[in-house]
Amino acid sequence: MELPPSLAEWFASRHWSLHPHQHEMLDRADEPALLLIAPTGGGKTLAGFLPTLADISANGHEGLHTLYVSPLKALANDIRRNLRIPIDEAGLPIRVEDRTGDTSQTARKRQRADPPHILLTTPESLALMMSYPDADRTFKGLKRVIVDEIHALAENKRGDQLMLALSRLQTLAPGLRRVGLSATVDDPAAIAHYLARHPDPCPILHADPGPPPDIDILRTDEIPPWAGAGGRYAIPTILSEVKAHKTTLIFHNTRAQAELFFHALWLANEDDLPIGIHHGALAREQRHRVEQAMAAGDLRAIVATSSLDLGIDWGDVDLVIQVGAPKKVKQLVQRIGRANHRYNAPSKARLVPANRFEVIECRAALEAVREGQLDGDLRRDGPRDVLCQHIALVACAGPFRDADLFAEIKTVGVYADLSRAAFDECLDFVATGGYALRAYDRYQRLKEREPGLWSLRDPRAARQIRMNLGTIIDTDTLKVRFRGRGGQPLGEIEEGFAATLTPGETFLMGGQVVRYEGLNQMTVEVSPRPDKEPRIATYIGYKQTFSIQLAERIQQILNDPGRWDALPWHTREWLALQRENSLLPEPGRLLVESFPRDGRHHLCLYGFAGRNAHQTLGLLVTKGMEEAGLDPMGLVATDYAVLIWGLQPVRDVRPFLSHDGVHDALESWLAGNAVMKRTFRAAAVISGLIDRNFPGKRTTGRQATFSSDILYDTLHRYDPDHLMLKITEEEAMRGHIDFGRVDLLLKTVGDRIDQIALDRVSPLSAPLFLEPGRVPIAGKGENRLIEEEAARLMEEAGLGALPA
Repeated sequence: MELPPSLAEWFASRHWSLHPHQHEMLDRADEPALLLIAPTGGGKTLAGFLPTLADISANGHEGLHTLYVSPLKALANDIRRNLRIPIDEAGLPIRVEDRTGDTSQTARKRQRADPPHILLTTPESLALMMSYPDADRTFKGLKRVIVDEIHALAENKRGDQLMLALSRLQTLAPGLRRVGLSATVDDPAAIAHYLARHPDPCPILHADPGPPPDIDILRTDEIPPWAGAGGRYAIPTILSEVKAHKTTLIFHNTRAQAELFFHALWLANEDDLPIGIHHGALAREQRHRVEQAMAAGDLRAIVATSSLDLGIDWGDVDLVIQVGAPKKVKQLVQRIGRANHRYNAPSKARLVPANRFEVIECRAALEAVREGQLDGDLRRDGPRDVLCQHIALVACAGPFRDADLFAEIKTVGVYADLSRAAFDECLDFVATGGYALRAYDRYQRLKEREPGLWSLRDPRAARQIRMNLGTIIDTDTLKVRFRGRGGQPLGEIEEGFAATLTPGETFLMGGQVVRYEGLNQMTVEVSPRPDKEPRIATYIGYKQTFSIQLAERIQQILNDPGRWDALPWHTREWLALQRENSLLPEPGRLLVESFPRDGRHHLCLYGFAGRNAHQTLGLLVTKGMEEAGLDPMGLVATDYAVLIWGLQPVRDVRPFLSHDGVHDALESWLAGNAVMKRTFRAAAVISGLIDRNFPGKRTTGRQATFSSDILYDTLHRYDPDHLMLKITEEEAMRGHIDFGRVDLLLKTVGDRIDQIALDRVSPLSAPLFLEPGRVPIAGKGENRLIEEEAARLMEEAGLGALPA
């Protein structure tokens, strides 16, 4: 395939020429599926679109020709802006529009009836479009689909939702070509397997990787604190870097951290440098203002979260600063690529460890980037709650035959091994709600009109299903606006945080200090109060833990003093002190320290398995301690270790860590656990068992939780083999409690447990005493303390000799 003359002339006028991988994308335009791995700034997005531009220019096209899917709305906006330049200046007869959650209802209806040549969208919006009866007409002429930043989608349920949608699109448009674009992939074959239409293969095209990045840990005058995640100690140095560069992107791992950091940065910004903040909880208007200011080069620094770390080309960004350890090497590489977004230009980035442990994690991530070793942990099995939602979506579009739908779903990589029995179980759940719920009319959604032919029992149910499509489960949020008619929208805060506010209290929102005035029809009304100290709005943030590969590298650094030379002096001294007083954790072994402090006996397990897995491990160990009469009192978990304290010493932790024993404990512990109920609720919402939205209103978080808790207890009692309980356990293995990581840790360690009894706190465990998020254990230990305190009180009052 050749470039159209007008586009070739446009390239020539700019003295540009196509890169080799862009030429090859044109040459291989007819491949049924193709995965392009290209470095950031390598023109991979343009490479994906070149066959589309060439085909429409040469042959014309009626209706939708190419569908572009990205993980972020901001990315779709950026692509539309950048794609319009060559189309308009080369005079190509091509319409380009986007269709996201920000698109008006009027535009959505028009796009279904009269779609543009190129439509830019997200997985959620695509699913919604495909749920209408006219989907076959909308997509019948579709020739290409481009999935950008496919690695980011392949890690979560949004990607599973998208791949199921592609299987449906392939049925509506049998000649559809698939293109996947990514800059950071550890295992390209796994991503190709994910993108392919099975059993057909998906070839991989590798572009020149370009020069290595200029990346290092930012040197600061102040030493990182022992605990915490804000990185605010480094603000003076960061401001100096901002002044020395054109535009700096400052990434944080959570929205709350970004808000706090931005507020502190603003107060320290004595030179009034133009700075902004961008994250997903901000109002659309505010996000767009920041994006426009960035594109125009009007901002010197932008504090952001993952809302800006994928594929967006902001031009003059020449420095990226990552505050807090990046947790995954590929995420760090992705963020680094935002700087010097040009082909064969090295990106520049600096890391700011938020605390002393993160110094080592940042060093491990740096080593991995320099050696080109990324991390991967892709799931190989498709979640069944997403499959249930997809079946309901297909029913909204019209009648379907179960055999045809099953064959369609089997073409999706993560569902390629799905059994017919497992599919039928999902189909029965969508149709009836399952054995325990089939008597209730609200769960009767599908009807078998004739053998193998299914449709909605009541067509009016389609509206309700559409309103609840999606796989993103945040805690429920409330809109925030300035008080008064037409008050400016600021964004959203979590419902649980809003419930703690009283009139007059202040909090941070979009970098501004605002005062809570009241709640008006599910909208939080505020007024500006920059003169007050704020509380921080709480956001669900991310629960991502660092990768297995990064955890292993951290432990390798700990056990190789020859690699300590790259660490700052304060970290070297800390590790040396640990080596003198105890041991350092080793890969493939589990270090456990026990020591007394403040009248309690402490146990510290260094699993390097992530916060969620450590909290689960701690809860399971304390359950065993409770049964053994060792009176556990509480625990606190970090990414690196879990610290447990109680009234009795644990002389030997091995009985509580036997693989079979922990599995048995898990079975009984999961049944009534609050985390398990939260996992059930998320799966129930995605599968359609519980609705989040109704016409004209939204279910509050408390209402949804109440409904899901009742359902959970009912199913446990009357239908313990119900599909939703099976899905909940599957999700628990890899979700909130991350038992899959606990399981891997125990299998890897086996009996290689090094338990050391110390007479005081070890240097490595000391920071854990400063961590927030302590979990109390309400058991016999608590009762024993109450009894002892009561006895002391009675003794002081002279009542000790009297009968109780």
